[in-house]
Amino acid sequence: MKKSFSLLSVFVIVALLVCAISLSGCIGENDNKSVKNIAFGYQPSTHQMAYMTADAKGWWLEGLKAHGVETVSDNSFGSGPNEMSSLAADAIQVAYVGSAPVITSIASGTDVKIVAAVQSDGSSLLVSNNFTYNSPQDLKGKSIGTFPPGSIQDTLIRDWLKSNNLDPTKDVSLKPMNQGDAITALKSNSVEAVFLPHPAPVVIEKGGFGRTVLTSGLIQNNHPCCVVAVSQKLIDEHPEIVKEIVRIHIKATDYVNNNKEEAAKDYAKKTGDELSVVLASINDWDGMWLSDPHVIKDGVVEFSTSQYNNGMIQRKLTEDEIFDFTFYDEIMKE
Repeated sequence: MKKSFSLLSVFVIVALLVCAISLSGCIGENDNKSVKNIAFGYQPSTHQMAYMTADAKGWWLEGLKAHGVETVSDNSFGSGPNEMSSLAADAIQVAYVGSAPVITSIASGTDVKIVAAVQSDGSSLLVSNNFTYNSPQDLKGKSIGTFPPGSIQDTLIRDWLKSNNLDPTKDVSLKPMNQGDAITALKSNSVEAVFLPHPAPVVIEKGGFGRTVLTSGLIQNNHPCCVVAVSQKLIDEHPEIVKEIVRIHIKATDYVNNNKEEAAKDYAKKTGDELSVVLASINDWDGMWLSDPHVIKDGVVEFSTSQYNNGMIQRKLTEDEIFDFTFYDEIMKE
């Protein structure tokens, strides 16, 4: 009886262990494969119309639900640095954001990668109608409202000021602001100039309180601007989801380029901007929507050098540290 009980006990214990290990493996596997919600970050700029198009058409959820995603959500951000902080905290998993904030974030230890390009150029320097501007030297001792340090606009304007023999820390006062605050500051003459992405330049010019004196393409022709950045965690644990996101982004970018007026309507509905402003923006800007990350790689690495030279980051980043071309390349081979 004693022996019988011992054998039974052994069998029971072994069975329980096997079951526990099996269940543990199954739970881990399900957790790894199951992502119920994907949260996107974006900014209310015509730079990121591809995101709005995919959102309006329902393409995000339509494509991602095949990979277990049940809902898609998003958060609007006033500038890239704040958006990258949210990505670093895993409050969002995908960011439509400027490439410069991605560099700053990676350099500070955030594990993210750029997986697709979104757009190039598309920002403008505007001055108040009350301010006489004939050359960059007229900005000496003046204030410029632009996005915070680490942003595309901050990175570009610092380089431009330096190239015109102006020290961005001494000769000019760069005021970190989001788009709305910068527009208000220019209108109230709290700053003499602003450097902002579209559609802000159109809003200012239509409002009659400012005029464009320089487009960002003249600072650095075909400079990279917005990108799709995703967390390394999402890449490692759910590469199929990342690939689908890139696939949908490519589809949305092609749609925007071929259906600008329809895309403008989707954008206006999402952001609340007037359709006339959106249409004027995409007709007047010097930007271009694209998706191929290879096209922007050299320019993004240059931003890394610029941020290093400006003391924004402690070391220059390499292409491999910034990009993951895998998903785009795989899609292009299909």
